[in-house]
Amino acid sequence: MMKYSLTRNNDLFDDMFDSMFRAPVFGGQSLMKTDVREKDGKYLLDIEIPGYNKEDVKISLYNGTLTVNASHNTTNEEKDAEGRILRQERYSGSCSRSFYVGEGIRDTDVHASFNNGILRVEVPTEQKKEEEEKKFIEIF
Repeated sequence: MMKYSLTRNNDLFDDMFDSMFRAPVFGGQSLMKTDVREKDGKYLLDIEIPGYNKEDVKISLYNGTLTVNASHNTTNEEKDAEGRILRQERYSGSCSRSFYVGEGIRDTDVHASFNNGILRVEVPTEQKKEEEEKKFIEIF
C-alpha cells in the first residue's frame, strides 16, 4: 500500500513507525463518510462522525455551500513514567466536509439531528424556477 493513499488501512500488523508519521487525513481517519439520498423533495445526508459529540459539530451555510465542521480533542492520554505518549490511535483534531446545495437554500430550510455518531442533515432540493413565458410588447 502506498504511504499516503486515500484508502483506509485496516491491516492490524501495519508498520508501527510508518503509521506514526502518517497524517490522519491521508489514512482516511478524518474523512466524513456520507450517504446522500433524495426523498420527498429533500436531500437526506447521513454523515458518519464517530467519536464526536453533538457539541463538537457545527454546520454553516454560505453562498449555497453547506459545510460541516467537527472538532475533537482527546484529553485521556496514556503516558509512560517520563510523560511521553507511547501510542495514540484516537484522532484528536478537526475535520470538515462541504456540499453545494444551491444558492436558493436558506439556513432556515436546513434541519439537522445527531444520534450515535451519525449526523443527519435534511436540505430541500432547490426549487426550479418557473420558465418565464415569452411576452410581446405592443408598439405604439
